[in-house]
This record gives sequence, C-alpha cells and structure tokens, in this order.
Amino acid sequence: MTRRNRTELGRRAFLAAGTAFAAGAPAIAQTEDSTTEVERDINEAVVRNISSFRSLDWRPYFDSLRNGAVLVDITSRALHYWSEDEAVYKLYPTSVPLTEDLTRKGRTKVVRKVEGPSWRPTPSMLKRNPEWPPFVGPGPDNPLGTHALYLSWTYYRIHGTHDTRKIGRRSSNGCIGLYNEHISELFALTNVGTQVLLI
Repeated sequence: MTRRNRTELGRRAFLAAGTAFAAGAPAIAQTEDSTTEVERDINEAVVRNISSFRSLDWRPYFDSLRNGAVLVDITSRALHYWSEDEAVYKLYPTSVPLTEDLTRKGRTKVVRKVEGPSWRPTPSMLKRNPEWPPFVGPGPDNPLGTHALYLSWTYYRIHGTHDTRKIGRRSSNGCIGLYNEHISELFALTNVGTQVLLI
C-alpha cells in the first residue's frame, strides 16, 4: 500500500469514526434524567432544548376557527396556528414558563397587537428580581422581542425574544416566547379576537 493510499484510508477511518460518534452522541445525551430539566438561569449549562413537533387537528380543541385559533401546548413547547379558512397551518417552537405556578392554562384571546413593544416587569417579577429595571423600551434589550400579542389575561403575552437560547426551554415568567421571525409571521396572521388556548 502506498503512503497516499494509507493517508486516504486513515482520513476515511477518522471521518467514519467521527460520524459514528456524532450519530451515537444523542443517544448518550438522552437519558431519562435529561427530559426533566428545570432551568432557573438561562446561563447555566443545559443538556438540550426540548420541543415536540407533530401536526395537530384543531377540532379536539376548538368549536370553530372563527377569527383563527392559536393552541399553545406547554408540555411539548409548541404553538399551533390555524387560519379561519383552514388555508394556513403553522407550528412553532416556544419557550414556556419556568414552573407550574407561573403557568396559566385555559381559554383566552388576543386583545392587542404591538410591534416594537415596551416592557415593564410585573410586581411579582420585581419582588423575585429586585435588580431588574422598572421599564425597558423597544430594542435589542427588550425581553418581548420585536412583536407582542397581548392576551385577555393581565400580564400574559405571546411575544418574541432576542435571546434565542430560551426557545424550546422552560425559561419564562409566564409568557410564551417565539423566535422573532416566528412572532413576526404569527403577528401578521392573527387578529384582535383570535382565540387562544393554553393546555
């Protein structure tokens, strides 16, 4: 065997071993414990984000699609949208509340839409995090990202985020977060009056 053939064989073996390792890595990471993360600090190391992507039919959740419909599944960390005429169906990964006590479930609706929202932490947020600023205007430091859908429940929003690490994780104080490009798309699809269900 020539030196060139040995080098080529060595390169192929290295690539094959690397591919095999990469293919096996998720199986190692997906232990039973890794599916039950509780994330208090977004800067802490996390095994992986979790979000479930499977299409759903709207009928088990809504009587009709009047004004369109949004379903947020807290467990699978996914948001589903159906247009009133059923021509549009969207599925987005989301961030969800950190804990059960911060989570609100049930029926609500979009009551206001804001592009370039400002943000004020709720009284309970300031109590838990007194170091937070009392107000953040629109821009890259705003926790609501580029767009926000205000719900009929006080303080609850479906909004964007500039911190993309939050998506697919338990990382919010009660709201549902989307990538900015996804909330922009959803913002254009929804109307004031679009029905929303969190399960």
